[in-house]
Amino acid sequence: MRLACAGSPHLTYCTNIHAGETWSEVKRSLEAHLCAIWSRADSGQGGAPPGDGRGGAGGGGPGERRPRGVGLRLSARAAAELAAPAELEAFRDFLERNGLYVFTLNGFPYGRFHGAPVKERVYLPDWLDDERLAYSDRLATLLAALLPAEEGLMGSVSTVPGAFRPRVRAPDDAEAIARRLVRHAAHLVELHRRTGKRIALALEPEPCCFLETTPETIDFFTEHVFSRERARELAALAGMSVPAAEEALRTHLGVCFDACHMAVEFEDAPASLAALEAAGIGVHKVQISAGLRANVAERDAAAMARLRAYAEDVVYLHQVVERRAGGGELVRYLDLPEALAALDGARAAPAGARPLEWRIHFHMPIFRGFEGALATTQPELAALLSHLRGRPATQHLEVETYTWDVLPEDQRRGGVVEAVARELRWVEERMVGSGSAGGGGRAGGGGRAGGGGRAGGGGRAGGGMRAGGGMRAGDGGRAGGGTRAGDSGRAGDGEGA
Repeated sequence: MRLACAGSPHLTYCTNIHAGETWSEVKRSLEAHLCAIWSRADSGQGGAPPGDGRGGAGGGGPGERRPRGVGLRLSARAAAELAAPAELEAFRDFLERNGLYVFTLNGFPYGRFHGAPVKERVYLPDWLDDERLAYSDRLATLLAALLPAEEGLMGSVSTVPGAFRPRVRAPDDAEAIARRLVRHAAHLVELHRRTGKRIALALEPEPCCFLETTPETIDFFTEHVFSRERARELAALAGMSVPAAEEALRTHLGVCFDACHMAVEFEDAPASLAALEAAGIGVHKVQISAGLRANVAERDAAAMARLRAYAEDVVYLHQVVERRAGGGELVRYLDLPEALAALDGARAAPAGARPLEWRIHFHMPIFRGFEGALATTQPELAALLSHLRGRPATQHLEVETYTWDVLPEDQRRGGVVEAVARELRWVEERMVGSGSAGGGGRAGGGGRAGGGGRAGGGGRAGGGMRAGGGMRAGDGGRAGGGTRAGDSGRAGDGEGA
């Protein structure tokens, strides 16, 4: 849906919260959840969904059928199965009948993502492997077929941050990653020529990965992706001039800015966005998420017991970034059990090295906070949304709380439909103000997804929709100074969780 605020961004939630690895499993989860969640988000309470998964917009009365966005997660297997013409046509029919449109894909997890240990395998295959390139090419092709033909509407596909950090060993690994990204950019250029749909790949920085902090991300894009050598490679692959290739790289390759990840890194999100903009790096999606935070200086018994409950999850990696007394470098732990073990052995640490605060990569429902020593990074998220309300940085906002199934039981009361609907309402209240979810702007228009008209037009990079206060998405212009992000200072503690 479009939000009635500056930039009219599209808001959705990521369907990676629902289990499903085959296309038939994904389809069943979409039929069970999508319309119910959007209906609950609109009404703020239970009620008949706007569509039943078989047809008919329903709900809300005449004239109130408003398109609702879908942030679709597809595994490699599901993507291959959806690519069958009959399946793709049936899915487009489902979207049209129910007033839904797909504008962004989650192309991060290639394989199984629920119900079994994933941990660091979630990054494989990475951008050091041609299979990641083939998977991303297929996702982009599918999105071009699904994206509504609306002027200025870009599509985005989020992906792994290059690779898990331990995988990047050789000096030329960064170049190898960049060269595969250029090959994918050539595919995106060809898709735009053939379909009129403009798609961007968005690398998602994450703790303990090759791209982790905003400064690292800027350095990689500046030195390896947007270099003259990469532009010459794209020019040769896509049959275009080098200046056109330079612009195409900035149009089609950029960042997925995950609010949880940036808060875990103790970054100031508005400063990080300003730094990315100043470097000419497009933010093609903002994932609206919150992590855990803990005051570990006092080792409060109740808080420590709560942390140990979260550490019982064997499915996902929960990286920890630690701030210590006396400042200095942040300390990182690959997973929460490792951090807890280190804390148990740090009781005799000198005063200047005592652990003070942890930020933990455990996605929490964004509307929920805790009292006392254990809380969430909701204040940092609220500060980010306040910034985006006045200075839009992207077309795409996506709530992402994929950890629902591994949250402690008392955090899952009320069910996933109510929880996601509440998250969507929480975002809209901060971006727009009180009222039902769903601005008045058209998005997807209820027409056929993937129609023959052009989207993104023939204008400048970014397809004509403004992003970042007057700078087109993907443009190389500078704005807002070069504030560095990623230092060890605290980020936005102003609002209560």
